[in-house]
Amino acid sequence: MLEGLDGAGTTTQAAELGRRLRARGLTVLVTAEPSRGPIGSLIRTVLGKRLVGPAGRPFDRGALALLFAADRLDHVASEIVPTLASGGWVISDRYFVSSLAYQTLDLPEPFVRQINERAPRPDLTLFLDVPAEAALRRRRAEGAAPELFEDLALQRRVALGYRRALTEGGGGSPVAVVDGTASIAAVSDAVEAAILERFFSARPASERRAAERRPGRSVGAAGRSKVARVARTR
Repeated sequence: MLEGLDGAGTTTQAAELGRRLRARGLTVLVTAEPSRGPIGSLIRTVLGKRLVGPAGRPFDRGALALLFAADRLDHVASEIVPTLASGGWVISDRYFVSSLAYQTLDLPEPFVRQINERAPRPDLTLFLDVPAEAALRRRRAEGAAPELFEDLALQRRVALGYRRALTEGGGGSPVAVVDGTASIAAVSDAVEAAILERFFSARPASERRAAERRPGRSVGAAGRSKVARVARTR
């Protein structure tokens, strides 16, 4: 999965990675969380501040965490598992590690982990490393209405949450950290290089081709305490 702060470029890079993998002849699903399903749609209304709690109070963060966990299971069942079962690759713009980074702002980490226990862990998480200030500038430049977590102080805390999750074993899968401050093309190259290194490096050509045809790859969540950093390419 691709992870990063709001404005880090995960949506752009997920789409570009999908294009590059399809050019290699792979079947690829590019998807996102919150998902396009009914629970994901409800979450988007909360993030967009169009749905609030009783008497206009903020939506309960515990309830929001449960919605994210429920959406994740629905997303897995309706989109991810069928794609993997048919031999396709899955690229998700956000997954479990984002819950560790965002939901632990207000909730105990053990609770967040517990409600996400049934979500399968991906083969690789790609984290786009962008400072909170730069990510927020990008979001504001887009002209989109501010969402629930789009505040500099909050984004700094989310950035710390990501770093803690990634260095402490995160979502249970390998992690590659990519410098997200480079140009879009340079970041895309670094993301592709991480995929090639993880899945296709140091193998004979025949074995690499067989791996490409092998069912089920999900790109992107977090993992073992070892974090691989992809070199900055400008």
